[in-house]
Amino acid sequence: MKVYKEMTKTLNWGLLSTARINRALIPPLQASKRNQALAVASRSQESADAYAKEKKIRRAYGSYEALLADPDIDVIYNSLPNHLHAEWTIKAVEAGKHVLCEKPLALSVDEVDAIKHAAHKHGRVVSEAFMYRHHPQTLKALEIARSGSLGALKLIRGSFSFVLTREGDARLNPEWGGGSIWDVGCYPISYARMVAGLEPVEVFGWQVAGATGIDETFVGQMRFEGDLHAQFDSSFVIPFHAFLEIVGSDGALNVPHPFKPGVDETMYLTRNEKTESIRVRGGELYSGEVEDMADAILLGREPRVSLDDSRANVRVIRALLESSRAAMPVSLARENF
Repeated sequence: MKVYKEMTKTLNWGLLSTARINRALIPPLQASKRNQALAVASRSQESADAYAKEKKIRRAYGSYEALLADPDIDVIYNSLPNHLHAEWTIKAVEAGKHVLCEKPLALSVDEVDAIKHAAHKHGRVVSEAFMYRHHPQTLKALEIARSGSLGALKLIRGSFSFVLTREGDARLNPEWGGGSIWDVGCYPISYARMVAGLEPVEVFGWQVAGATGIDETFVGQMRFEGDLHAQFDSSFVIPFHAFLEIVGSDGALNVPHPFKPGVDETMYLTRNEKTESIRVRGGELYSGEVEDMADAILLGREPRVSLDDSRANVRVIRALLESSRAAMPVSLARENF
C-alpha cells in the first residue's frame, strides 16, 4: 500500500452519491486538518450541482464514473444503497482511490473477498464505516470487558430498532440488500463479535417478514466457544430502542447508547450488587472513522475495522438469514453462506 510521506498532506474526499448519511460525514471532513470534502457525484449534473452548492463542496459531477476519474480525489465515501457497495468500492479502488464504505461493506463473503483482492492488488485502503467502533465509549467498554473485571464473559445482549415509514426507502427493497438485520442488526452483531474477540460457532435466527419481503424484525442468537452466548434484535417497526449489555460471572456492564454515542456518555458497571457510573467523554461521532482512514493512508496503520473483520460480520449475517429460512441452527463450520 502506498503511504503518503508528507505529513501535511490533505486528503481530498469524493462523496459517491447524495445520500442522507452524507450529512453525518461532511462536518467531520470540514473540521479535520487532514481531510476535506472536495467533490460530490450524483446521477445527474443538476442534482450534483444543487447538492454541492448547498453543502459548499467545490466540485460536482453528474456521474459516478466522472468522480472516480478525478485525479485529485484520494478517498471515496461510498454511501450508495447496499447492493452497490461492493461494485462501486471495487471500481473506486481500481481507479486508484481509497474507500470508506458504508455498512454493510458487502452482501456476501464472495463480494468481500473480491474487495480485499482489489485493495491488495492496487495498494488501497478500504474500510467499513462502523462509526461506533472508533468512539471512546466503545474503546472503554472493550477495555472493561477484556480486563477481567466482569469475570468470565457469559452473555452479550444488544438491541437496535426504529420505525421506518418512508415509502420507497432502499432499505425496504429485498433486491437491494434491504432488511433490518443488514441496516441496524449488523451493529449488535459487530459489537458482540468485537467483545468476544472470536467468531461464533453456531447461530440461530428468526425473522418477521414485511410487505416487501425484507425482515421487518429479526431476532438472533450466537454461540461462541467457552459458554459465551449473544442475543440481539433489530426492527423497522419497533419504536427506537438501543442498548448493549455485557454480562460476566462477576459483573455486568450496561451501555445505554452503544451504537450512536454522543459527546458525553455514561455506562453502568454492576458488581457485588453495587452499580458504578462510568462517564466517558467522546468527540463528534463520525470523526473517528474519518481520522482512522487518514491514519491508515498517511501513516500506514491498519484500519480499526479491517476487511477480515467485515468479512466475518457479513458471514455471520448470512448464516443468521439462512437459519431463519431453514428454521434451524446453522453451524459456521461451513466456509461461505
